[in-house]
Amino acid sequence: MWWRVLIVTLAYWLMSAHFLRFDQFTFTVLAALMPLAMIIRHKLAQIALQVGLIVGCIFVWGISTFDFVSQRIALDAPWTRLVIIMSGVVLFTLFAAYCCKGLNLSKATDK
Repeated sequence: MWWRVLIVTLAYWLMSAHFLRFDQFTFTVLAALMPLAMIIRHKLAQIALQVGLIVGCIFVWGISTFDFVSQRIALDAPWTRLVIIMSGVVLFTLFAAYCCKGLNLSKATDK
């Protein structure tokens, strides 16, 4: 169970760091505090965490990847490493959303 909490927390903190880079302090605080919803052991909290990660995956990482790669291509700079890194970030965020599914399980069933 602890590894799920760690993965979800890291995914939200990574998103928070992205928002901080662009001086979006409201979203930074929201993303940094979102893992606290894991304290609430309710199905809606679990769904809110999953939806937040999936929406962040699409609208934060997807758009950022497109923008960064477009800039690199326009400047004739190498962009393949950037695509590989951002794909890893997207996959990690999707994996964190998948890990939210088991957060409400009791410790006896989570092995």
